[in-house]
Amino acid sequence: MRNLLRYTLLPGTIVLLAALTATEAQSPRVTSALKIARLKYSGGGDWYNDPQEEVNLLKFVGENSPVDVDPVYGFVEATSEEFFTYPFVFLTGHGNMKFNDAEVDRIRTYLENGGFLYADDDYGMDKAFRREMKKVFPGQNFAELPFSHGLYHCFYDFPNGPPKTHEHDGKIPRGFGLFYEGRMVVYYTYESNPSDGWNDTEVHGDPPRKREEALRFGTNIVVWALTH
Repeated sequence: MRNLLRYTLLPGTIVLLAALTATEAQSPRVTSALKIARLKYSGGGDWYNDPQEEVNLLKFVGENSPVDVDPVYGFVEATSEEFFTYPFVFLTGHGNMKFNDAEVDRIRTYLENGGFLYADDDYGMDKAFRREMKKVFPGQNFAELPFSHGLYHCFYDFPNGPPKTHEHDGKIPRGFGLFYEGRMVVYYTYESNPSDGWNDTEVHGDPPRKREEALRFGTNIVVWALTH
């Protein structure tokens, strides 16, 4: 199994740090421009909702940071070969999800070899997501990140942690992590829903300030994922 791509930020560019192994000749081509793949899952949840979110985030990242981006929408299944070509995978939805045994193995291998998963509860997926991630890392529970964590300060400053983009149940927004060998491999936002703030303005009617806040927060997630 090859390691995934890791990057470091330099003024105006991204430099590739780790190369693929000898299997790359038979694998899909990978470029240094960042693409975010939506993770497709079964179980009945709407993994596919609001596909413009990642596109808008990547456009914002490209315009406001040194990260080289390819702002296109794409989705991927954990069992596909293309899964391992993405350094950053995004998961969202409103309800149930289910990972089969093969998907569990692939997701764990992906995360243990440099991959990063960002999951955003779009309202209603918390119970199912925690249950399925327990299959991936049975010995771990999600740990809430302190407001001092680097993700909240690595590009834009978020002294109070995740923003409150949508009300949902009116609870405070929270951010959680799963870790492998000291590296955060999964970041999960609950009662926050910044990804909805990445959408086109007319979809949710978020005011400009909220939308800008959500896009800035997404930039932090991207920068953190690519540099740690």
